[in-house]
Amino acid sequence: MKRVLFAFLLLSPLSLWAGETVVTSPNGQLSVRISDDGGEARYQVLLNGQPALESSRLGLVTDYADFSRDVSWQGVSTSQIDTTYEMTRTKASRSHYVANCADITLRSANGYDMVVTFQVSDNDVAFRYRLLRGNHTSYGNPKGCVVREEVSSFRLPSTATAFVSPQIDPMTGWEKTKPSYEEDYLADMPVTEKSQFGEGFIFPALFRNEHNWVLISETGVDNRYCGSHLTEWEAESGFRIAFPNDGEWRGKSSGQPGLELPGHTPWRTITVGETLKPIVETTIAFDVVNPRYEASCDYNPGRYTWSWLIWQDNSVNYDDQVKFIDLASSLGLEYCLVDGFWDTQIGRDRMEELSAYARSKGVRLLLWYNSNGWWNDAPQTPRNRMNTSAARDEEMAWLRKIGVAGIKVDFFGSDKQEAMALYEDILTDANRYGLAVIFHGCTMPRGWEKMFPNYIASEACLASENVYFTDSHARTEARELTMHPFVRNATGSFDWGGIILNKYMSRDNKSRHPRYTTDIFELASGIVIQTSVNCVALTPNAAEETPDFEKEFIRNLPTAWDEVRFLDGYPGRYVVLARRSGEKWYVAALNGTDETLDLTVDLSSFGWNRSERTCLRDLPLRKGELLPRAEQTTLKVNKQGTVKIKLQPRGGLIVL
Repeated sequence: MKRVLFAFLLLSPLSLWAGETVVTSPNGQLSVRISDDGGEARYQVLLNGQPALESSRLGLVTDYADFSRDVSWQGVSTSQIDTTYEMTRTKASRSHYVANCADITLRSANGYDMVVTFQVSDNDVAFRYRLLRGNHTSYGNPKGCVVREEVSSFRLPSTATAFVSPQIDPMTGWEKTKPSYEEDYLADMPVTEKSQFGEGFIFPALFRNEHNWVLISETGVDNRYCGSHLTEWEAESGFRIAFPNDGEWRGKSSGQPGLELPGHTPWRTITVGETLKPIVETTIAFDVVNPRYEASCDYNPGRYTWSWLIWQDNSVNYDDQVKFIDLASSLGLEYCLVDGFWDTQIGRDRMEELSAYARSKGVRLLLWYNSNGWWNDAPQTPRNRMNTSAARDEEMAWLRKIGVAGIKVDFFGSDKQEAMALYEDILTDANRYGLAVIFHGCTMPRGWEKMFPNYIASEACLASENVYFTDSHARTEARELTMHPFVRNATGSFDWGGIILNKYMSRDNKSRHPRYTTDIFELASGIVIQTSVNCVALTPNAAEETPDFEKEFIRNLPTAWDEVRFLDGYPGRYVVLARRSGEKWYVAALNGTDETLDLTVDLSSFGWNRSERTCLRDLPLRKGELLPRAEQTTLKVNKQGTVKIKLQPRGGLIVL
């Protein structure tokens, strides 16, 4: 039976009752109702009075107390947050976070207290649990616990549709390297549909209700907890939080996290909008977390060349890497990534020479590493250099000595707490030696750009290598890159792995299957996909055939952005967005379909009314052409600030 007291703050942003609390956003449009319903804590999310999430459960089950049922409501304390912070490696360089907050204390049947914290800003909800020390000697005073289960749920109506990617079984895929967040994102899937592997769905997950869009994710995960995902949809509860499968990492340890007391869980985040604008522009992943340590140096944004994507393993030799360093230098790119087997195919002594050569050309190297360990069978080397503290210390001291700028670490295959500790250990140790870090074969980032100043980006999706591997994935590249601004890239930096300008997926640029996206699609993806160190997957021979204006665009392409604005789009179909670097705006559009799209885009917010803007666009495909030609021209913006644009099939557009 619900217990209610008279409210004394009815007209405030947060109404307080015994057993029920409503937290309202600063603009009054988003609200969360938290209640004690028959001993179960529940919450509901509404935007402008319309439900985004129906009544959903809250609670944890630990090894010392059950906070999922028979809890008693002890009280609520309220506060407000108004903070501004600056960053260099996300979609916005400066964020202003304003939220109304509530701490609800719940007591378990055996007398232990837990605090549920809600923070509600204008389009975002974040909540987490804080477990306290025992406050009655008769109940004991545990100083740590195992969290057996989290019953937090996200109850969407059965009529909602989902834009989600499935979680996969552990120890599957190539050399037992999964889960690695490398499954297809599905669009407009009924929420009632089961996932492909029966393991639920990864974060972030996007949903469309009758009245609004809902993006669900988590942030603030480090060595103190595991990474989580969503269960299958259930009629009564919707989606629930799921911990990692015990079989991950060859079954080492449990998927259940351990927590020191007092301690808190990561944040569960819910972004809600009547349009997709709040989804694309949200910064909630960073708003609610804090830095774990100070940067040891400046980690500079930039772009890198990468031989492996098209030329593959055999290109990891001294002479080929010189060619890619020279290409980076000629294009004004800051970095060159040397992939796996460099320790055997180039050797450490010659790697010192290669790094010195790169620096003489104004380029710095990024080096690939295997995360192993023993947890999967990936054979690429260097192995056993990132999995222990002693090995990392020795390796990273050498990397600093020879002037390497950063590392790319691959093949993690787990979200268990021990895996999260490895991510953090690599980042922490790398920072001591001034090394930036990119992760591949990995989990999605969870606020890490703010938490770890040398963290750059993660793959955590079915990325560009698959365009090389199979014709079928090359054909779906356009659809995938019009999906990610709304899901994967909405919550964290994304190392997709390349502006691909080779016409064919081969070293000779004449054989194997072709690329199906246009040149301008690929160039525009460098704006649409956000990462502060972006890959330009252009090969030296393909560069000879690339038009000068395209190479000039690459030379001047920023990767550190100050602001993002969503202009138009639909996940998996098309996207039009703008990013600002300094005072300059870059507008980019991608067409993920096989049809020509005619759009009217409003550019008035940039003050471009009655102006002529530089435009990079595709021309219509002519008979006998593999891909359409591209041109740099001018685009007239009318007095209302709108333009009509035509996107060629799997094509793009850039307006500067």
